[in-house]
Amino acid sequence: MNELYTLLIEAIHFVLKIDVYLHAIIAQYGAWSYAVLFLIVFAETGFVVTPFLPGDSLLFAAGALAAGESLHLGWLMLTLFVAAVIGDAVNYHIGKYLGPKVLKENSKIFKKEYMEKTQGFYDKYGSKTIVIARFVPIVRTFAPFLAGIGHMEYSKFVTYNIAGAALWIGICCLGGFFFGNIPVVKNNFGLVVIGIIVVSVLPIVVELIRAKKAKA
Repeated sequence: MNELYTLLIEAIHFVLKIDVYLHAIIAQYGAWSYAVLFLIVFAETGFVVTPFLPGDSLLFAAGALAAGESLHLGWLMLTLFVAAVIGDAVNYHIGKYLGPKVLKENSKIFKKEYMEKTQGFYDKYGSKTIVIARFVPIVRTFAPFLAGIGHMEYSKFVTYNIAGAALWIGICCLGGFFFGNIPVVKNNFGLVVIGIIVVSVLPIVVELIRAKKAKA
């Protein structure tokens, strides 16, 4: 229990200080930092067991560092775009071929409540969920998985996958590039990250409230 608590605290600290950690990664690995960022984004979007990895805040922080010339904006956005597209594609195929076998009522890995939240988005937005989910933590990770389970037409999935990745990477990275180094933002980066997380999670909260009202 203590180890779990320690890991949770470390994870929260990493997210709130993600700009500092990214700067340290760049200082240590140089050009290989693009590979590190690729792996993080790919893992968050490609594997249903890693929805806890930083997404929006990571992109925003990376964009801010690109503004400070620690990273090249063009190469950064291309790297993250490819990682996001491939990640969702892998997740789709995992859902298509393995989902029905591993998706169980009491599964400890595939949380039922996460699936229900994502399914709620599908019920409301249909195939557009693949685009909208890019901006919603947890749902972002499970949306392509459920698309695979539901055997969404792959050509349609690819179209929404590419569009969603382009919007997500573009908005978050350019947001960090243009606003991340403004003094008030840079000096309160932890609060900005919290704000990004709150705004990202807000759609889930709204859907949960609506679902409870509907049941009532």
